[in-house]
Amino acid sequence: MINTVALTIPEKRIVFYNLNWQKYQKIIEALGENRTARIIYDQGILEITMPLEEHEFAREIIGLFIRILVFEMGLKIKTLGSTTLNYPQLDRGAEPDNCYYIQNQSKVAGKKIDLTKDPPPDLVVEVDLTHTDINKLNLYASMEISEFWRYDGEVLLIYQLQNQKYVEVEISPTFPKIEKAIFYEFIEQSKLDEVEAEKKLRADLKAEEYVRCSTINN
Repeated sequence: MINTVALTIPEKRIVFYNLNWQKYQKIIEALGENRTARIIYDQGILEITMPLEEHEFAREIIGLFIRILVFEMGLKIKTLGSTTLNYPQLDRGAEPDNCYYIQNQSKVAGKKIDLTKDPPPDLVVEVDLTHTDINKLNLYASMEISEFWRYDGEVLLIYQLQNQKYVEVEISPTFPKIEKAIFYEFIEQSKLDEVEAEKKLRADLKAEEYVRCSTINN
């Protein structure tokens, strides 16, 4: 028997229980690729999220924030966006809000990702403005995602994978020296003017000599 629960704005979520992997795959196939809804499957639980304005704003601005940091620090990046990350051996699959290769960019540059051969993304971002029944810490830890950002519209939590479990940290391992205050300021300024917020962030990074400070080896 399949049970469903519908949740409300600012993200609309529908949750299905007691679904096996085959039914999950059929639902993905039926929904197709040209959709805004995002899907996460975790060992029998299928969650479909229909993001609305507040969610999409946060997702886009966080993506812009990460890209600016990568550029100003002289790093490299391969963006997967909400590409489906399927791990049938784990009975888990996810379409995160954003995911990236940064440390391992050189290993996947110019390639179509094959998760049976290629490393998992280095950084996954989720914007969760409403309750979710999926334990995303367990989900992404099982996929061996080395860094996970979670934003609820007010607070950014950063997790680093250590001994197959996530540990909350205050500073991103990917972007050392970048404090959360810089992120919060950028989010607030972007609500008023995204272009000016980007200009100010780039100027501040250069002024504070954050650029090219990363310890990541390319």
